[in-house]
Amino acid sequence: MSQPAARQEARVIAKGRYLTLLEEGGWEYVTRPGITGVVVIVPFTPDGKLVLIEQRRPAVGRSVVELPAGLVGDLDGQPQESLLDAARRELIEETGYAASELVPLGDGPVAVGVCDEIVTIILARGLSRVGPGGGDATEQITVREVALADLPRFLDERKQAGLAIDVKLFAGLWLAGVTVPR
Repeated sequence: MSQPAARQEARVIAKGRYLTLLEEGGWEYVTRPGITGVVVIVPFTPDGKLVLIEQRRPAVGRSVVELPAGLVGDLDGQPQESLLDAARRELIEETGYAASELVPLGDGPVAVGVCDEIVTIILARGLSRVGPGGGDATEQITVREVALADLPRFLDERKQAGLAIDVKLFAGLWLAGVTVPR
């Protein structure tokens, strides 16, 4: 991960339970105190299906089709959690799959105008079912396994049903070298 440039002193404007609103040089943005990163996982089953999740996201007012993802260092007592440990944990928690291989593909800011989060996209291979998935007690996640040939139709159907499609899904597939038929 590249290092950020020198920063001015940021002024705290507001603090919530999970987010802090800052002002720096006339620019307002949010940060998540105590979080060291975000992982987005691109998981494929042994038979080549892409594992996706659907969950309601209050910020956009609807459910979203996404790759499994999560925060790094958000567990009590584990502030130094590694990216791969977080990816391993989130994959099992959200999908019920464990991966025998996790490969970092790339990283970068997720929403440069409003937050300081850096997302690392990680390929997950050698999946085996180890649990039910569905997220933790605060989440209601639906797991979907989709063949790549069916992905355009599946995503179109989900959009027609009113769901949003997270663009990190396309970035993750591109970084994984996957071409999706149109």
